[in-house]
Amino acid sequence: MKLPNDCYRLYAVTGRVGQEGVAALLRKVEAAVRGGVRIVQLREKHLDPAAFLAEARDFTALCRRLGAVSIINDCPEIALEAEADGVHVGQSDLEAGRVRQLLGPDKLLGVSAHSPEEARRALEAGADYLGAGAAFATGTKSDAKPITRETLRAITAAVDLPVVAIGGVNPDNILELKGLGLAGAAVVSGIFGRPDPEAAARQLLALAEQL
Repeated sequence: MKLPNDCYRLYAVTGRVGQEGVAALLRKVEAAVRGGVRIVQLREKHLDPAAFLAEARDFTALCRRLGAVSIINDCPEIALEAEADGVHVGQSDLEAGRVRQLLGPDKLLGVSAHSPEEARRALEAGADYLGAGAAFATGTKSDAKPITRETLRAITAAVDLPVVAIGGVNPDNILELKGLGLAGAAVVSGIFGRPDPEAAARQLLALAEQL
C-alpha cells in the first residue's frame, strides 16, 4: 500500500498512561485524529493475544470510521484478523520479508531502521515506510539509543521511502529535525501522555509541517 507523503507528517503511536483501560485509550486515539493525525499505530507489549486482538478490532473499526490509517505493532496475524491497514515491525521482530509474505501486497508495512544498511534491507523486503530513531532520548523504550542527525540524514538519502523520526519527539525539539529529508515524526507520549491529545496533536502537526 502506498500513501501520500503528507499522511506521514504526524504519525501517532499509542501509549497507555497508568492503569487506563481500552475505552480511555481509544478516546485518545479519536482525539489525536481530530487533531490532524492521519496514521495511528496500536502498540501493546504486555497484552495476551486474545486481549490484543479484541482491542485491535475496536481500534481498527474506530480508525476506519474516522478515516485514519490503522497500524498494528509487531503482530501481522493480529493485523490480518483485525483487518487493520498494516503492520510495523522492528529489527528484533519477525523479518520484514516474511511479514510482507504474510500480509500480501495490499497492506502497509513499516520497518524500524537505525542505519542506512537496515533501511536498504527493509526496502528490499517490501517496506512501504521506515521509522528511524531514536531521534532523542526517550522513556517509552528503555533500550532505544539516540542516533545522530547525520545518521538520520543518511537513512533518508539511502531509500526512496517515507521516513518518520521516532523517539522523544516533542514540541520543544521537533524542529531540530528540519532539513533531514524526513516525511514527518512519530510521537507517543507527546500525544498520549498529554491531558489534551487533540490540542497536542494540532500543535505538533503545525510544527511537523515545517520539516
